[in-house]
Amino acid sequence: MQLPSPLFITATPSSPEIDFRFEQHTLSIKGESYPENAAAFYGPLIAAVRSYLESCREAEISVNVSLAYFNSSSTKMLFTLFDILNQAAIDGNHVRLNWYHDEDDDTILEFGQELQLDFTALDFCDHPVRSS
Repeated sequence: MQLPSPLFITATPSSPEIDFRFEQHTLSIKGESYPENAAAFYGPLIAAVRSYLESCREAEISVNVSLAYFNSSSTKMLFTLFDILNQAAIDGNHVRLNWYHDEDDDTILEFGQELQLDFTALDFCDHPVRSS
């Protein structure tokens, strides 16, 4: 099955950069996430992830998340995304979630810890980043 072209969405002040390189099995989300309509912003990404995962069997998938801030509607969409990835891991893929956060940001750290508890099939890796 032919993998789709990479999905790249440039960051804006209120939405994160999305970089999904299907052939490399790597998804990166970075920046801040408080778009006016989180469902409209994340909808195409979630659809692309679902489509991509249909062709994955025993794949090594890396998900790199480095969000400095996200609002509650973004949180719901991220939970949907991680739920889909967790199911992919249950189905036999290896999904590593690299969670990057400022070492002084307890809110983002705690959200990552919550993800680790909620989505146990994901290989969760916490990455505190020293602020410059």
